[in-house]
Amino acid sequence: MPENDRLRVKRSYPDGNFTRTIEDLCNQKRLKEAVQVLDRIEHPIVTTYSFLLTCCLQERALEEGKRIHAHIERSGFEPGIYISNRIIDLYCKCECLVDARKVFDEMPERDMCSWNVLISGYSKSGRVDAARKLFDEMPERDGFSWTAMISGYDRSGQFDDALELYRVMQRTDNLKCNKFTVSSALAAATAVQSLRLGKEIHGHVVRTGFDSDAVVWSAMSDMYAKCGSIYDARHIFDRTLDRDVVSWTAMIGRYFDGGEGEEGFLLFSDLLKSGIRPNEFTFAGLLNACASHTAENIGKQTHGYMIRVGFNPFSFAASALVHMYSKCGDIELANRVFECLPRPDLVSWTSLIVGYSQNGQPHESLRLFESLLKSGTQPDHITFVGVLTACTHAGLVSRGLEIFHSIGKKYGLTYTTDHYACIVDLLSRSGRFKEAEDIMNEMPMKPDKFLWASLLGGCRIHGNIELAELAAGRLFELEPENAATYVTLANIYASAGKWDEVARIRKNMDNRRVTKKPGLSWTEIKRKIHVFLVGDTSHAKSKEIYELLAELLKKMKEEGYVPETDHVLHDVEEEQKEQNLSYHSEKLAVAYGIIATPPGTTIKVFKNLRTCVDCHTAIKLISKIAGRKIIVRDSSRFHCFENGSCSCKDYW
Repeated sequence: MPENDRLRVKRSYPDGNFTRTIEDLCNQKRLKEAVQVLDRIEHPIVTTYSFLLTCCLQERALEEGKRIHAHIERSGFEPGIYISNRIIDLYCKCECLVDARKVFDEMPERDMCSWNVLISGYSKSGRVDAARKLFDEMPERDGFSWTAMISGYDRSGQFDDALELYRVMQRTDNLKCNKFTVSSALAAATAVQSLRLGKEIHGHVVRTGFDSDAVVWSAMSDMYAKCGSIYDARHIFDRTLDRDVVSWTAMIGRYFDGGEGEEGFLLFSDLLKSGIRPNEFTFAGLLNACASHTAENIGKQTHGYMIRVGFNPFSFAASALVHMYSKCGDIELANRVFECLPRPDLVSWTSLIVGYSQNGQPHESLRLFESLLKSGTQPDHITFVGVLTACTHAGLVSRGLEIFHSIGKKYGLTYTTDHYACIVDLLSRSGRFKEAEDIMNEMPMKPDKFLWASLLGGCRIHGNIELAELAAGRLFELEPENAATYVTLANIYASAGKWDEVARIRKNMDNRRVTKKPGLSWTEIKRKIHVFLVGDTSHAKSKEIYELLAELLKKMKEEGYVPETDHVLHDVEEEQKEQNLSYHSEKLAVAYGIIATPPGTTIKVFKNLRTCVDCHTAIKLISKIAGRKIIVRDSSRFHCFENGSCSCKDYW
């Protein structure tokens, strides 16, 4: 300590009460200076060491802790069990397990806490074998010992060991589980997806009286949901006493994670009626679910509620709003929300960049990327996926290659398979197959299914049969059950008039029991979802729909429309091919949208598969004939049809 500081301490405390000085310095968060004062005390009392070590633990101050430990050894002070345990705890929390073990081994006597602290330290650092060895050597154990060991197995992914140890614990006489032990066991049962074991733990919980604890109840509900029994999860939730916003948010999330979106939205409605105010986690989870289910109306209602209650514009719920509107195809509203954010985070930037890319505005996506760089925000690998996708949609090969090479050279990021899939997709769509193959051969990892699918997609556009067969062969090895590969290859053969090969592909699908995912489209009119399959006649308005399509077809042919029959996978007469195309699900959904809404209303249709070339051509013309803006969201992007053209500029 500098001489001036020493004099100041002496003037402030002329009686030499250094312990009071140390306490004051620690309370002022001046730990380093407090340890310097300790060096002036020859024989500190136990409370001085205890106070200093407590501060070190709070701040994880390893260097100062080591100085205190060294002072204890120099001064000849006998630390005793309590102080030694504090030192072990500090070393464990700072991941200095060798030092922690040395103190433990040198202790003349130990208590239960000594063993537990070191076991917990080993477990949390992933050294579960060392923790288990120590656990087995313990003269006696308490609930903390078992919990530390079981949760250690959980953290290291050794779930079977965690469950086995929990069973042993249950057989131990005079030992009661605590809520943390039970929660760890439930987490292990959840991880191994064992509903049977989860139910066994549930039974034990009821017998031991933990069925009123909120922590255990939440873990149990989570177990049931993730093991595929959402009904039991809801039953647990309904029986939970004093449900708070965390409980509600978790249960709503379980519905969404389990594919029960409608139930999740209904439960959110119940939450609003309960009088409990949702938090940013609730809002973010709900908005992300709206994005996944393209439930824009519910997303807008949620947005309105957030405005009424006053949400934090700095929260991640605000970013979820941008994401929701982008995924639902309302890029203007997404941008409006983004512009209102006082300090957009990377998630918001990336959501809007991807949104512009998917909504047929790749140049706006690239402009936004430049703005992100100027803002000083560092892009991550997801941002680059969005920007490279924008380049693909716009056919900007040179710009895409420049951005691709900058990922490693300029920004120091590690390339992912997603980056390689994007650049291969860009090159393949542009017919630059040699460059695409070179990149695939030079990449440090083995090409995955997404890379081969990108290459196959480019072959479909350019009719490269030889390379398509190679890509499809690799995909058949990687995912033989995926019907999309068979269908794409069959489309390529059909376009080339190779009907024998088409028949062979169809036979292979039959032999391997691979079934094509049925294409379906849906549209929301007056808050009701209307779903259509190809050739669907089940809708109440089917007669009007088919009559309108027949009328539209006549007008389309007057505009020069010629059905794109090249990709119809049957060697049948041209008239039959045209009929097969006429009633695709997206055409039915668009026709219903025209019937069911006032003139001039924008029609929004969603499809689970990629829209076909003929439907794309037809809907362009329908948008002009009907005077409607028609938005179609297929499996990869949005197509905004207006006045006879599409936002994708026919490059998709």
